[in-house]
Amino acid sequence: MNVVNLFRIITPMKNTLQQTFGNIDIYLFDQLLKGRYDNCKKVIDIGCGAGRNLHYFFSSGYEVFGIDQNKQAIETVKELSAKLAPQNPLTNFSVSKADDLNFDDSSFDVAISSAVLHFAQDEAHFDCMVRSIFRILKPGGYLFARLASDIGIETLVKPIGNGRYLLPDGSERFLVNTQTLLKYTDTLNGKLYEPIKTTNVQNLRCMTTWCVQKQ
Repeated sequence: MNVVNLFRIITPMKNTLQQTFGNIDIYLFDQLLKGRYDNCKKVIDIGCGAGRNLHYFFSSGYEVFGIDQNKQAIETVKELSAKLAPQNPLTNFSVSKADDLNFDDSSFDVAISSAVLHFAQDEAHFDCMVRSIFRILKPGGYLFARLASDIGIETLVKPIGNGRYLLPDGSERFLVNTQTLLKYTDTLNGKLYEPIKTTNVQNLRCMTTWCVQKQ
């Protein structure tokens, strides 16, 4: 097969993947490939932004919700919802905070929290956000979280108080470690459905994936 024909095959495939999954977090994509959420029906993205992690859920018949503190982001994700899932109510999206979720207990099968929890102001704020998310998860429900950690760069981060650190990349984040995540997993009566995984970006920052199932 020559290069031209190969390009003709790959290009439509690439376009289809982009349409189906959008610019999805690669570790969330991994969970979809494993069929982790196949039997779930109701998903919420906490800190949804413009909906980068929601394309697949919109297109696959899930009831999709999202909250974000940014009003423009909510308007954008509503447009995406209207385009990909016209049956999904636009009222499912609202301006809100992770520590003050206006949903009933045990409402969702899946909660996504990507690059949100590390904006906690201090340990109490982090605790409030995590407990708020777990409250709205159904028993058996899944939390998928990606957040900054000090795992692997413990000696390179500088504490600035309240559980927050200055990272080598110049950003300031609330950082967790493995012990913190395991403690919350146990305290909130959860279990890991995927081992804790951390990506080290050239010792500038580390992002950890925390996947917990509510018992």
